[in-house]
Amino acid sequence: MMTTLSENNQTQPKFLPFQQVHFLGGMGKIVSCFTDSGKWMYAVEMPLGKEPEVGRIGSETIILMQEAEIKMM
Repeated sequence: MMTTLSENNQTQPKFLPFQQVHFLGGMGKIVSCFTDSGKWMYAVEMPLGKEPEVGRIGSETIILMQEAEIKMM
């Protein structure tokens, strides 16, 4: 049986803002989420490490990830 994207599409995100999550290579907290081409995308803020010698440039700790790449803590 063939399924279409609309049959598999979740109407609600699996993760919510401020939720702690982990993924291959790190952990962080969800900042926001949105849909893109029928898939949930998340802005994940990673904890700041030691400050580099050149200083910080702003949102360098926020990455965009697909829902399939994220796991609950």
